[in-house]
Amino acid sequence: MWLSASEFYEAAMNLPPSVRKDVALRLLESLEVADDDAVHEAWTVEIGSRIDDFFSGKIQTIPHAEVMAKLAEDRAARHATRQQT
Repeated sequence: MWLSASEFYEAAMNLPPSVRKDVALRLLESLEVADDDAVHEAWTVEIGSRIDDFFSGKIQTIPHAEVMAKLAEDRAARHATRQQT
């Protein structure tokens, strides 16, 4: 016999809190494995694409010092904006 999602929820809400927590965690874990595999595969494809773009010259890198200078500039601008309000 299968319960509808609503029936399952109502039944679960009648369980003691510690048991509800255990059931909830086990249900989440059952989803995370599938999600982890999908995320890993998607990142593998994305990383491969980015590496290909780098070596083909399709993208250009930005020197570390330039990135850090831009971050410092942005941070200072945000700080100045906050000081005005």
